[in-house]
Amino acid sequence: MSVGRAVPMIDAVERVTGRIRFSQDASLPGMLHAAAVRSVVPHGRIARVDTAAALEVPGVVAVVTGEDLRRLPGLRPVYGPQIEDQPVVALDRVRYVGDIVALVAAETPRAAQEAAALVTVEYEELPAVFDPLDALEPGAPLLHELEPERPHEGTALYFGIRPQFGTNCCNLFRIRRGDVARGFAEADLVLEETFRTPAIQHVAMEPHAALALWEDGRLTVWSGTQTPFNTRQILAGIFGLPVERVRVVVPPMGGSYGCKVFPRIEPQAALLAYVTGRPVKFVLRRDEEFVTLTRHATVVTIRLGLKRDGRITAREVRAYWNTGAYADCGPDVARKGGFGIVGPYRIPNVAVDSRCVYTNLPPAGAFRGYAVTQATWASESMMDLAADALGLDPLEFRLRNLLRDGETFATGETLHDVHFAECLERAAAAIGWEGPQRRELGDGRVRAKGLAVVMKGMTTPSRSEAKVGVDRSGQVTVYSSTVELGQGARTVLAQLAAEALGVPYQQVRVVDPDTDRTPFDNRTTSSRSTYMMGNAVRQAALALRERLLLAAAQRLEVEPADLELVDGNVRVAGAPASALTFGQLVEATGQEELVEHGEFRNQGGLDPDTGQGIASSHWHQGAGAVEVEVDTRTGKVTILHAHASVYAGQVVNWHTAELQNLGCIVFGVGSALFEELVYDQGQLVNPNLSDYLIPSFLDLPERMTHDLIERPGAEIHGLGETALPPIPAAVGNAVARAIGARVTELPLTPERVLRAIRARDGERG
Repeated sequence: MSVGRAVPMIDAVERVTGRIRFSQDASLPGMLHAAAVRSVVPHGRIARVDTAAALEVPGVVAVVTGEDLRRLPGLRPVYGPQIEDQPVVALDRVRYVGDIVALVAAETPRAAQEAAALVTVEYEELPAVFDPLDALEPGAPLLHELEPERPHEGTALYFGIRPQFGTNCCNLFRIRRGDVARGFAEADLVLEETFRTPAIQHVAMEPHAALALWEDGRLTVWSGTQTPFNTRQILAGIFGLPVERVRVVVPPMGGSYGCKVFPRIEPQAALLAYVTGRPVKFVLRRDEEFVTLTRHATVVTIRLGLKRDGRITAREVRAYWNTGAYADCGPDVARKGGFGIVGPYRIPNVAVDSRCVYTNLPPAGAFRGYAVTQATWASESMMDLAADALGLDPLEFRLRNLLRDGETFATGETLHDVHFAECLERAAAAIGWEGPQRRELGDGRVRAKGLAVVMKGMTTPSRSEAKVGVDRSGQVTVYSSTVELGQGARTVLAQLAAEALGVPYQQVRVVDPDTDRTPFDNRTTSSRSTYMMGNAVRQAALALRERLLLAAAQRLEVEPADLELVDGNVRVAGAPASALTFGQLVEATGQEELVEHGEFRNQGGLDPDTGQGIASSHWHQGAGAVEVEVDTRTGKVTILHAHASVYAGQVVNWHTAELQNLGCIVFGVGSALFEELVYDQGQLVNPNLSDYLIPSFLDLPERMTHDLIERPGAEIHGLGETALPPIPAAVGNAVARAIGARVTELPLTPERVLRAIRARDGERG
């Protein structure tokens, strides 16, 4: 048996010995190196770009500006996964500090960086806006001219986008269910609060890296991207090529957490290769990573109607997602966050307005948890506020309102295989919720506990295809476009194929994604790979199994039902001497390899104006619970114990699944206590790992525990992100219980905790 065990990753030795080859390690003969010239103003028209000094640097081959793009025939200079609003190089104006103004290609990285530093740019500065609420005020400077008569600037790939034309809102997603006004009229108590989260950085160990090559009018890009087929489509659109003339190859990656979803530097590398006629490699510095993509900062206001017995009568939400200078996948983030912010609760009357808003800050996009961490921070903080107002235990209050099997969510879909209550009860029990929830230790130290529960959707609709083959040597190969980010996807897919074919999983080869060689997959995001691609691989492997059984039955003159597959052989059950190897069966066909295809789809979609439909083909379900200690003299928060409970359905690999849960807890600790990108009039002031804080081992909880909940006969559930969103909210709830005051903005720094304590006591400062 390969499935359901704790087994090491198939590339574990390569990883720990440093032999694995990442995108950053790719190279070609004659390769040039790229560097970017970046804007130093948050908003401005480009008056003049002087490249003369840069071109004099020895080894410089080309310097490309926006004016050069206009002169290239057939080039479409703007792109975007959901709205085509991002130029390959700034054309007429820059929209944030860090926007690319020019590109340099040189023989060495040092020459490219030296030349980039010598490019001078003159700007006519324009008014800038940094907060999403300010960006929606009348008279706010517009970053993009979104107009109905310009459909190319409002083109969505796979869901309805509703820009508010003439404003900085590039998408408004709404949910309307029941009658919210009536729900509030029926309430005994109405509460309202606003919550904020900051932009934060992914800090993947491997930076963005891409290598581009043009040969005979065909483009090949080697890139660390989670979206090879989306990247292929976008590159083809930029250069006016059929998609078949663009190839994207994805080596294993050194982490991403969402920062490598959709093209980041691939268009720029491809452009320089196009202009120079030579291969070009582009690798970002760490400070450039910080201005390439962030997690969305948010402002969320929740209004909640309650009955004295603890029932929720209505929820109204106004959410604002700061997508920065370019939309990227922000419109979809606003959608996912829009239904995620409702929470897994039985609420008859719901109204959500979720807006994705342009500002003059670095672009924001996908981040592990994909909008649900920000949504859960607001939603679960509000649930604790409501429990306190009603005088109810926060666990009991949630349990009274949690959705159960067969009940209807705010999107109108009926839920099945529901385990929210089980997840929450397990998490609560793990930290001893039934004991004292708050204890004063003396010397200003207080310990307290907090809970949160999460409901996260998966990309729906979507599609994954896979092929599984066996060759004359008996080698089993999985062809899949799922990207190995370090999460263990190759191992899980090998396990699933091995299970069907009766071979050890270590003997299954999983090839790297290559759009010329591996079949289509939507993307490696949304905790969907084990579920979507896993089912596609399983289908392909089972089809190959049947083909081998049929071929062996004919040669051994038995019925297929009399055969079994063991260690690369098809043999007669009970007569192991009567057997044929996989290789012999392939050779008998006269082919080099027998290959079978599998495809798995999910169906769904939401009306963007009402939010009704199918948001997720299945829901990721989890809960978090923590015990913290707060020093009320300094405001320092220490997490003593963090626990995550996640419904997994069926676990494929216990080892990697457990690591995913623990990794999510670590991410949650960072988001709760430390991580925040700080801007001064659009200028990032902490673009490095000295000033931007992520948790060290010394910052982690003394105890990190978790549950993976299985159910006999259940389908596989994705779990790569589920344990992250409840952790910051649980920490916030525990801190509020400890100090008797609510901090409504992440992270929970000592300064913010002290301010809350002083506000509680009526002190100023």
